[in-house]
Formats: sequence, structure tokens, C-alpha cells
Amino acid sequence: MNITLSPSALKGTVQIPASKSFAHRQLIAAALADAPTTLYVNTLSKDIEATLHCISQLGAKASALADGKGYSIQPIQEAPKEAALFCNESGSTLRFMLPVAAVLGICATFTGTGRLPQRPNAPLLEAMRHHGVTASNDFLPIQLAGKLTGGLYEIAGNISSQYITGLLLSLPLCEEDSEIRFTTALESAAYLDITLHVLQQFGIRVDRLEKGFFVPGKQRYHSPGTITTEGDWSSAVFWHCANQMGHAVGMEGLNEFSCQGDRLVLEQLKRLGNEIDVSQTPDSLPALAVAACTVNAATHFTGAGRLRMKESDRLTAVAQMLTALGQQVTEEPEGLIIHGGRPFTGGTVDGCNDHRIVMAAALAASCASGNVTILGAEAVQKSYPHFFEDYQQLGGKVHG
Repeated sequence: MNITLSPSALKGTVQIPASKSFAHRQLIAAALADAPTTLYVNTLSKDIEATLHCISQLGAKASALADGKGYSIQPIQEAPKEAALFCNESGSTLRFMLPVAAVLGICATFTGTGRLPQRPNAPLLEAMRHHGVTASNDFLPIQLAGKLTGGLYEIAGNISSQYITGLLLSLPLCEEDSEIRFTTALESAAYLDITLHVLQQFGIRVDRLEKGFFVPGKQRYHSPGTITTEGDWSSAVFWHCANQMGHAVGMEGLNEFSCQGDRLVLEQLKRLGNEIDVSQTPDSLPALAVAACTVNAATHFTGAGRLRMKESDRLTAVAQMLTALGQQVTEEPEGLIIHGGRPFTGGTVDGCNDHRIVMAAALAASCASGNVTILGAEAVQKSYPHFFEDYQQLGGKVHG
């Protein structure tokens, strides 16, 4: 789907969609729990649907609530011997479910689409191979066999926090105690804070260590009964950046005390025109880069190397998108320099099948001097399906 946006002032209030970071973890925990869980989640994205599919394949049952505002999750009673898990384009679903399927002793085949088959899994799978699991390949499709055991897991902390979350979700179910030991400095630590928060909601104990975690074995997930998924700060980043650019968007559904890392956007916006390290909040870069264009000084984004392995190579995609709209951008191996102080022109940009690139382009279009056409705008289904409905409600002009 290609759409064309005309310049427009954005004003009003939006309901922020549910955090998919929280929802992934809560759905998996509910599937592993000792009793049913009612999960109130106000938005279903493609990524969340992928995790719903996978827990269903493992034996859980998800039934939509009568009011359409969430799901009743019946936990796994008896895991199947074999399962086929289609993860769509969700890296979180894949990296979380690999060790979860393994700890249940399921022979599982994992597949996906888009860029997911190209995204790396070797560090996680190598650690699992040392603990009772065989894996056919480091890239999709992957066939798993064996049963995950506890013990010492040494894993880099600067590649993907998703690997560590997958282990934290599964290791409590092992017979043995486990230790996760980081071999490098930890990045994206806030995502692990989300994991620990959800584990605590379901009665799982994990102890922090100086360079890792201690996870007691023989634990059981205990359902909290009813739980609500909080609003997504990663989605709210776009509206906060819009306000920085002169719009007036109010947001409902956010937890101002959330452990979500992208809550730092409020501080990052104050640093536009300076260096901003996004190693702990990589998803904020596309929107922040657009906001940085409106500042009469250069903004240097660093610590962003992992963005090259997202739904697109996000550093190249952001640079190309902004250049197509009249901006001056210097691309670095692990960052971007946005030179700032130039108006946005009209033009055509490629959404690169990446939800955050599409939403960032829409943000730029609101302040452009002419129409902006976004190719592949349907990519927003991955995390924020009603983004363009909200955009129009706020006064944004959308055609086609």
C-alpha cells in the first residue's frame, strides 16, 4: 500500500497502543502458568499475533474476550511432541520461543518471513547446544530437538537482549539452577527490566548478579489472574517527537513510571543538536532523527550498529529517507549525523518494509513543503496498526 501525505498540523489526543514488548512476555508467561490468565491488551499487532500463534502451537489456548479488548489464555496442559512455529517477522517471538520450546522438550520447526530469516541467532543457539539442545541451523528455518537443561550460560550482552530474555523465560522451568553470565557490557538493559517485571508478575524469582543473573530451577509460573498490558513508549516516541517539531499531540495510556527504555525520549529530545547514544534505546532513532532535522545544529547518533539487522538496515533506511526529503545526513558504521537546519521537501520515500521507517516518514511529511509519498505504508501493521487512523484524527492529510 502506497500513500501520499500532505503537510498538516497535528493536534489532539491519541490512545497509545499496548506495548508489544510487554505483551510478548505476558503471553508466554500466561501460556506457562498454573492457571488461566485474562490479558487486557488494547491493540493487536502482527508481532503480537505471531506470539499468540506460537503459544497456541505449544498447547496453550487463546480465546478473544467478548468485549474484544484482550484474551483469556488457557495455559499449556500437555506440550505436544512436535510443533511448527511461524514467527512471521517478529524477532522477539523467535528469540523468546526458541528456548521456551526447548525447555518443554518439543521438537520444533521455526520459520519466518521478511528479513527474519537473515537475522542472527547463533549466540543463543550456541549456548543452547551446550545445554542439551540440537539445532539444525543458525538461521531460519531451524529445527530444534532435545530438552534444555540449566547450568552456566555465557553470552554476550551487546548483541541482542532478546537472547537473554528467552533464557530468562525458560530457565526457571529447568531442574537445575542456572546462571546467565555476560561476556561483554550489556546493552538494551531496559528490555531485560521488562522481562524481570513480567516474571515477577507471574511469581518467578530471578536474582541480579554483577554481570548477569542467577535463576533458581524447579520454579512454576503462577497466574496473576487478570493483567493489563501498559501503553507502548516505542510508539509514543513518534508523537513526542511530533510535539518537539511544533505539533500538539496528547497521549493516553502511558505509564510515566514505566521501565520501558524508550521513556528516555523525553531526555533525548533535550539533547538534539548534540551527541545522543541510543545503544539502550535503538528503536527511538528513526523518529529522533526526523526531529533532529528541525534543529539548527548537527545531532550525532551513536551506539546504533544493531539497527542494521532490524526489519531493514535502519541506519541506511533512515539516511535514504531523510536525504530524499532534502536533508543532509552522514551515515557511519554505527551511527548517523543529522546536520539539521534544512526544511523538509516533498518527495517519495521507500518504507523498506519497516514500521518505524514508515512512521518516521509520516512525521517528516507533516512538516514538508510538498506532498510525500510513502511506499509500503502497510508495514505499520507490525506494531501500530491504527497509526494512520490516529494520524488523520489528529488532522494529518492522508491520500490513497
